[in-house]
Amino acid sequence: MTAVFSFTTLILTISLGLGLVRVFIGPSLEDRMLAIQLVGTSGVAILLLLGFLLDLPSSLDVALVLALLAAVSVVALT
Repeated sequence: MTAVFSFTTLILTISLGLGLVRVFIGPSLEDRMLAIQLVGTSGVAILLLLGFLLDLPSSLDVALVLALLAAVSVVALT
């Protein structure tokens, strides 16, 4: 079971990296904002998986704060 979670974490890390590339080379502000939302969502998912794998309950709080910050950033842009 932990192999599945480790593989999922690897895929999410790749997604996070590709999102960061899009943030830096995005042609428009909206594309960059969507990429920032992808980075935030991937970061939350990675924190939740790593918190489960490493038995770190405090990572759930950090993931919640990151999700709130990502949502506020989208509201601020619109």
